[in-house]
Amino acid sequence: MDLVECAAYVKHHLSLAGRSDPLFSDDALGAIHRTSRGVPRSINNLAIQALVAAFAEGKGIVDESCARTAIDEVTSE
Repeated sequence: MDLVECAAYVKHHLSLAGRSDPLFSDDALGAIHRTSRGVPRSINNLAIQALVAAFAEGKGIVDESCARTAIDEVTSE
């Protein structure tokens, strides 16, 4: 998937979960896309870890910092 498809993919999954307003910043989605290379399974894993990082930091939106934390967590395994 390219970046636009990746963002739409994440947005679609969030809408299935009942979220209509943005939850991921553009920078976070860009970092997730670059690291996942557009592979859906990798996008899912990184997005979930980024959500966990945002929750742990008490943030209401997943920003690039949360995405970087997720990337470090997922790629270090």
